[in-house]
Amino acid sequence: MSEPSSAIASLLGRVPSGLFVLTARNADGEETGLLASWVQQAGFDPPVLTVAVNKKRFVHDWLAAVPHLALSGIGETQKNLVGHFGRGFEPGSPAFTGLQVEHTGKGAPVLVEAIGWMAGDVLDSMDVGDHIVYAIRITEASVGPRLESEKPWVHLRKNGLNY
Repeated sequence: MSEPSSAIASLLGRVPSGLFVLTARNADGEETGLLASWVQQAGFDPPVLTVAVNKKRFVHDWLAAVPHLALSGIGETQKNLVGHFGRGFEPGSPAFTGLQVEHTGKGAPVLVEAIGWMAGDVLDSMDVGDHIVYAIRITEASVGPRLESEKPWVHLRKNGLNY
């Protein structure tokens, strides 16, 4: 397969996406979070989001056993959250040290300081090369204290072929 052109790389990088913290809890009660930038609404009725997760992330095993996750929206001034979750965590590492966390009805952790959060169940998944795309039926949500006063962080990249 030939390498994508520089035009493809440039234009893919300009596809805007919000920044979210994807959070999940495994069957043993361990919790983790990771930065997710490929999140998109995919349906109205029922409300559905898609989220793409790199295949290198261990959270795939967790979602296979407990198909529920949450997405906490990051505001444009919350660089601390981008730095905290941007590198990801190893299995067993505490992901929420120093952060205030609440839990969804099904137990997924969510960030109190986020602009808000949505949670739901995995409807389906699709292998798309180096990522797995999950379709999530949103079943609950909460508006955070920053929703009205802060814009969501919109992410653009110079090169759409890597992070």
